[in-house]
Amino acid sequence: MQTQFILLLLAIVPVVLSKKFKDGEKPEWAKKDIRDYSEADLERLLDQWDEDEEPLEPDELPEHLRPQPKLDLSNLDSKNPEDLLKVSKKGRTLMTFVSVTGNPTREEGEQITKLWQTSLWNNHIQAERYMVDDNRAIFLFKDGAQAWEAKDFLVEQERCKGVTIENKEYPGVHVKDEL
Repeated sequence: MQTQFILLLLAIVPVVLSKKFKDGEKPEWAKKDIRDYSEADLERLLDQWDEDEEPLEPDELPEHLRPQPKLDLSNLDSKNPEDLLKVSKKGRTLMTFVSVTGNPTREEGEQITKLWQTSLWNNHIQAERYMVDDNRAIFLFKDGAQAWEAKDFLVEQERCKGVTIENKEYPGVHVKDEL
């Protein structure tokens, strides 16, 4: 009997001693049902969650929160704007559009751009490929500086109609042959 009383007491004590907010102590947003939280409420909850966390290393931060790398303009040729763009996109994600000549089917366009992507990967240029049309693909570079190296390779390909980087069109070398 005495052990049962002690066990009951041990079960009740944590419930009684646990801290519970009174309705007057809670902030207004915490009184809401979680399904009624706004974006601001969720943001405050995240901030509260992250209060005691250690800050992330710069390379672990999302790309838009990373500090901009310092540009060394002393080594650049001021007459070549492509070099400035290439240096400014170093370490940043960059998308390029690549067009295939002719009127390929979806499968043919996939096959050609997949071959180009594999060739880039073999040259240590990391590129993700997404087909947006039968004859057009997006190549996504995690390091934007690699896009110009890839452009030099792609415009040399026989079926490449053109490459667009930062709204500048670079026509394929073999396109002139078709005109």
